[in-house]
Amino acid sequence: MLKKRRNESCWCGSGKKYKRCHLSHDEKLTELKLKGYPIPPHSLIKSEKDIQGIKKSCELTKKLLDELNDIVKEGVSTNEINDWVHAETLKAGATPAPLNYKGFPKSICTSINEVICHGIPSDRKLIEGDIINIDITCILNGYYGDSCRMYEIGKITKEAKKLSEETKKCLELGIQAIKPWEEIGVIGDAIEDYATEKGYGVVNVFGGHGIGKAFHEEPFIYHCKRKEKQMIMVPNMIFTVEPMINEGVAAAKILKDGWTAVTKDKKLSAQWEHTVCVTENGAQILT
Repeated sequence: MLKKRRNESCWCGSGKKYKRCHLSHDEKLTELKLKGYPIPPHSLIKSEKDIQGIKKSCELTKKLLDELNDIVKEGVSTNEINDWVHAETLKAGATPAPLNYKGFPKSICTSINEVICHGIPSDRKLIEGDIINIDITCILNGYYGDSCRMYEIGKITKEAKKLSEETKKCLELGIQAIKPWEEIGVIGDAIEDYATEKGYGVVNVFGGHGIGKAFHEEPFIYHCKRKEKQMIMVPNMIFTVEPMINEGVAAAKILKDGWTAVTKDKKLSAQWEHTVCVTENGAQILT
């Protein structure tokens, strides 16, 4: 990484000389690499232009999720929610990333009650007591913005409400753990410590991911503890944090459609997600 001459233009495209831009950054990473930590390739460190593009896509995703507060209610089908998001996404000059992604047939994911993630919208109407996760990813001007949140349908049980609230807390704690020059594993440590203390299972077969000009980039973000050393976080890396927390055991099962993941014990599951950018001091939430 340090072969580039000090007085040449920096690899990041800033126009600055390398010695005045990313030299000290690369020296830190070289030291950490010698200690056995995976380090991010330059391609994962976003330019200011890319960051601004991702932010705009994330703003659209957030706007759609906000507006769903008035749409997601008893008697509405998940297909109707899908169709509304699809139309509004196109109206904004964007496209829905999930549609036809590896064969996924819809524009959003709708995961109800025991569905952990990747639920496929259908004619199933929402009923009082349901909790539903809606996951939206927009592509705007070639940049991706990914987020999801929980919605309550009418009066829900206190157990369901607590699960949703504590899952959101897991998300917040995971984001608070983000610091530059730390390994990504601190995110999963913070989430699992809190979730297990509350008696919940942390899904470990799915996780967050890098994002930018592609839907899923490196690194993979575990929401649980891992023994191996994980990639170092540096400023201007962008990825999602999206813990999936189960009321019961952590185990998941994929249904015959090849997408829908449900809890093995059929108990409730919840998920909250943000796209975040690592900063010099922590993380900025983009969604």
